Amino acid sequence: MKNTLKWTALAMAITTTSAAVAGEGMWVPQQLPEISAQLKKAGLKLDPKQMANLTGDPLGAIVSLGGCTASFVSPDGLVATNHHCAYGAIQLNSTAQNNLIAKGFNAAKMGDELSAGPSSRIYVLEQIDDVTAQFKSAIASASAPADRTRAVEKLEKDIVSKCEAPGGYRCSVSSFFGGNTYRLFRAIEIKDVRLVYAPPGSIGNYGGEIDNWMWPRHTGDFSFIRAYVGRDGKPAAYSKDNVPYKPKHWLKFADKPLAAGDFVMVAGYPGSTNRYALVDEFQSTQDWVYPNVVQNYKDLTNLVLSAGKKNPDVQVKYANTVRGWENTMKNFEGQLAGFKRTNALATKQAEEAAVIAWLKKNGKSGQAALDAHDRVIALNAEGRKTRERDLVMNNLGGALGSVAMQLYRASIEREKPNAEREKGYQDRDYPAIEGALKQMDRRYEAGMDSDIQRYWLNKYVKLDASQRIAPLDAWMGGAEAKNVDTAIKNMHKSELGKESARLKWLKADRKAFESSKDPAIRYAVALMPTMLKVEDERKDRAGEMMVNRPLYLQAVADYKRSKKQGVYPDANSTLRLTFGKVRGYTKLDGKVQTPFTKLEEVAAKATKEEPFNAPPELLAAIAAKKYGGLEDKKLGTVPVNFLSDLDITGGNSGSPVLDANGKLVGLAFDGNWESVASNWVFDPVMTRMISVDQRYMRWIMQEVYPAPRLLQEMGVAKP
Repeated sequence: MKNTLKWTALAMAITTTSAAVAGEGMWVPQQLPEISAQLKKAGLKLDPKQMANLTGDPLGAIVSLGGCTASFVSPDGLVATNHHCAYGAIQLNSTAQNNLIAKGFNAAKMGDELSAGPSSRIYVLEQIDDVTAQFKSAIASASAPADRTRAVEKLEKDIVSKCEAPGGYRCSVSSFFGGNTYRLFRAIEIKDVRLVYAPPGSIGNYGGEIDNWMWPRHTGDFSFIRAYVGRDGKPAAYSKDNVPYKPKHWLKFADKPLAAGDFVMVAGYPGSTNRYALVDEFQSTQDWVYPNVVQNYKDLTNLVLSAGKKNPDVQVKYANTVRGWENTMKNFEGQLAGFKRTNALATKQAEEAAVIAWLKKNGKSGQAALDAHDRVIALNAEGRKTRERDLVMNNLGGALGSVAMQLYRASIEREKPNAEREKGYQDRDYPAIEGALKQMDRRYEAGMDSDIQRYWLNKYVKLDASQRIAPLDAWMGGAEAKNVDTAIKNMHKSELGKESARLKWLKADRKAFESSKDPAIRYAVALMPTMLKVEDERKDRAGEMMVNRPLYLQAVADYKRSKKQGVYPDANSTLRLTFGKVRGYTKLDGKVQTPFTKLEEVAAKATKEEPFNAPPELLAAIAAKKYGGLEDKKLGTVPVNFLSDLDITGGNSGSPVLDANGKLVGLAFDGNWESVASNWVFDPVMTRMISVDQRYMRWIMQEVYPAPRLLQEMGVAKP
């Protein structure tokens, strides 16, 4: 389950959690003592207080990859995650002549492990602090909406700067419950990440997009990376002299077989859910956002796949991009189908109507929340006025235009003191910017980029005149279809196609950009005033949201409290725990689905053609019943994937699935097709998490694509 686009940032105030039910709920660590009774009743054998200890066992082993989750599985910094979470690193190290995506990668020794790229990170969470009072004070001290946004941004930068001052840390502030709570997160930032092991794509992505979000599933979605630090033990950029990071805690593999009905839990970093979105926001997503994104990604995917058949470089360089498009596209299509199947709009309308009626019943005490509700709807309407333009605007320049925009913006921000610069352009951000500039050649092909830019420019010239951007029209030489090809041809005369030029411009001042004749830079200079204006308009709306959304969502929380309902916050890429049982389900057609898939089913699916081109070594081992002692006695074979009723979403990919004793039983990697709409309206009957069983991981590493060094390191080598 790859992380999907974050269209809204909505959450809910925590109230009593007495109604916590296994399955539903993404609980923050602070809540775990409150739901200890529910955890014990569900089957947890550890002390619930232990689960709330961020730096203890097992939470101390859980890490973020900045979009996926992972976990330490050895004392030498070895990290387990999904194959699709390591896909960027695999693709980065692949060429048409040495395609690691297809053939896999297995480092014979530590010295052979490959850099995952200068932008790859592993974040080891150390501390969470409540900073709500400081942010509430900053918001209250500003009267104008834009001033509120700036005050919050300034405070966040100040707090983060102090947090990161000792060096080696990455700090961030996250808002919960629509702005009712703010927390500061401090994590060790591992900057040297290396690819250690990845099975061939015919294992790691078995079934491809055909099986994505589907059950039964037979995918070996796992890979291993490693965290490296300087010899002093502190985070450092890649160097051959670096040494493996020594985590305080690492997960142990389960020594007891997992079975139907067993307790399981997941700790991870879910990206975004929208269960407390207003009806207005839900309807906009259902009727416009998702359908438009799906259509654009479908068109772009077909464009790249067609080009990739003729050009192997395109196929390799855009593999990660296409995979992201395909995943988002299928996810959104599934959500749209789920909305229709469950009549989600009616459910949202009924829930919101009940809150509104309750507030009206409360008379004057409820009026402020009612007014806030109406103002949020009005602000949303303002934002939608230019949504057609906004959808295409960030894509109009292709890769070269996008890089030019970033470089030009960096020059503008450098004129300010570091503390006053926009997020993403402070000194702390430059290593990542430079790393991306260096990596661009591995994910860019001029002909393909031209085709993608043409797609978006043709969208732009069809916009209503009121949505047009005059400086962009001038740059194109006229906002007509006949000017598109000329604009693209000129764009690709830019020197920014060369790494040396990109790095040179990263140090250039604003005047150099504004006097440049380079076509990509001229594009950036032309479009920047509009981008800054749009940014200011969003900040103005955000400043109003800061006082209105929290007020209404607090009323929703109070309403739920009055009904004795438990409340957990919407996902926002911060650490969460969810728990439940290994459990199958019944599909809409009435077919009962058992919770485990088996080795023999992998072979039965094999067709010798992608995406079911199982490797000959794997098929031979299955045919010979070469189970290696990893078979399940009840199943009579090795389990491959399994289902559970846990509540996860994008960002949870790679999350360790733990048993009642906190031991690793698998890695979460997807959800079933029927569950994807649960990001908005949770469906406890149909929602299921799909995980790769640790026994299948070990079987692959033992019998098919041998990695004895790693098995020994993890303490699970065959006797």
